[in-house]
Amino acid sequence: MSATPTGRVVVAGASMGGLRAAEQLRAAGWTGTITVVGDEPHMPYNRPPLSKEVLAGKAPFESLAFTPKAAAADVDWRLGTKAVAARLTDRTVALDDGSEIPYDGLVVATGMRPRRLRCPGPLTGRHTVRTADDAQGLRAELTRSGARVVVVGAGFIGCEVAATAVGLGVREVTVVDPLPLPMVGPLGELLGRALRKRHEERGVRFALGTAVAGFEGEDRVTGVVLSDGTVLPADVVVESVGSVANVGWLEGNGLDLSDGVLTCGQLRVGDRAEVVAVGDVARFPNARYDGVPRRVEHWSIPTDTARHAAKVLVAHLAGAQADLAPFTPLPTFWSDQHDFRLQSFGAPLLGLGDVRVLDGDPDGDVLVGYHTDDRLVGVVALGGQAAARGAARYRAQLLRQPALTA
Repeated sequence: MSATPTGRVVVAGASMGGLRAAEQLRAAGWTGTITVVGDEPHMPYNRPPLSKEVLAGKAPFESLAFTPKAAAADVDWRLGTKAVAARLTDRTVALDDGSEIPYDGLVVATGMRPRRLRCPGPLTGRHTVRTADDAQGLRAELTRSGARVVVVGAGFIGCEVAATAVGLGVREVTVVDPLPLPMVGPLGELLGRALRKRHEERGVRFALGTAVAGFEGEDRVTGVVLSDGTVLPADVVVESVGSVANVGWLEGNGLDLSDGVLTCGQLRVGDRAEVVAVGDVARFPNARYDGVPRRVEHWSIPTDTARHAAKVLVAHLAGAQADLAPFTPLPTFWSDQHDFRLQSFGAPLLGLGDVRVLDGDPDGDVLVGYHTDDRLVGVVALGGQAAARGAARYRAQLLRQPALTA
C-alpha cells in the first residue's frame, strides 16, 4: 500500500490514544506529516497510576511518560493548545491559539474530562483525578496532618483514591455514592458486597444510597451535605462522578455526539471516510457482542482502536479499500486497591443478569463469570495474583466466543 507522502493527518488529542494513533499511522504505511494537538503541556503519559502510585508518592510523574516508537520520532507535537472547532467539509481544525490546521485525514482522540458536581458551596478543596497536575495537587492535600477526606463516587477511581488515602494514613476517608454498593454498576452485587467488606476492613467508611446536596464552608470546603441531611466533615473532597466526552469542538458538523462520537464498525466518523475516532471518546459497535455502539473506558482500548482506525484511514488516503475483519476488541481492565487487584476480561456489564462464582470464595480470592443466554461474556477476578492469573486463563475462551445476536 502506498500512502500520500505530501498529505497531513491531524490527531486531535495528545494522550495515550493520540500517541498510539500516530505510531499506528506509521505502522500502516503513512509517510506524510502527522500533527498531534493536545491541551496538556506534557507528552503522553500513563494515567492509571495517577490515582495509585503517583498519589501515594511511590512513583514520580516523570516515570509515567510513554516513549514514542522510533517510527514516530518525526511527529509534529503541538502541546499546550487544543482543538476548539472543526470544519469537516473544509477539512480544517481550529486551535485555541487562533491558528487553523488543514488536514487530509483526521483522528479524533480528545478523550474525556471529569464530570463535576453542580452543588452549592465553595470550590476550593474539591478535586478530580484526571491529569498529572490533578494528582500532584491532591497529594499535597492528602498529606496534610489530620485531613478528613470525602470521596464522592464509588466507582473505579473513587475506590482507588480511597484506598490510596488510607494507605497514606489519612485519618478519615468516607466514600459517598447514591448506589447501594461500590462498583455495583459495572460489576454487580456479588463483587460489590465483597469490595465494600474489604474496604471497610482496611478503614474506609461508606455513605451509600445517598447523594451530595451541597458543600459547607466559606472560602473552602469544610463539610459535605448529603441528601438525607447528614453532614460529613471534610477538609478534602474528591469528585469521582463519571466523565464527559470532549466532543464540543466537533459540533456543527451533523455528527452524533450524544455520548462521545458515534462511529461505524470500522471506526469511521459519520459519513466522513477521512475521519476516524480512537480511545474512550469513540462510541463504536463491537461485533464480538451485540453490535450496540458503546464507549469503552479501559486502558487497552486506545491501542486497540488506534491499530484498527489507522489501517482504515491510511487505506482511504492511499485510494485503496481497507480489507479488514470486523473490529472485535476484547475489553480488558484492572484496578489495584489496597493490597488486592480486580482483573477483568470481556464485557461483564452485558452479563449482570447471570453472575456465577467460577472459582474461590468472595471472602478470599474469587473468580466470577458473567453470562448472557448461558454464554460466558466476561470474567472478573478479585484478590491476589493467583486470582488474576485465573481470569487470564479464560481470555482464550472469550476470544473464541461467536458474536452475540442483536
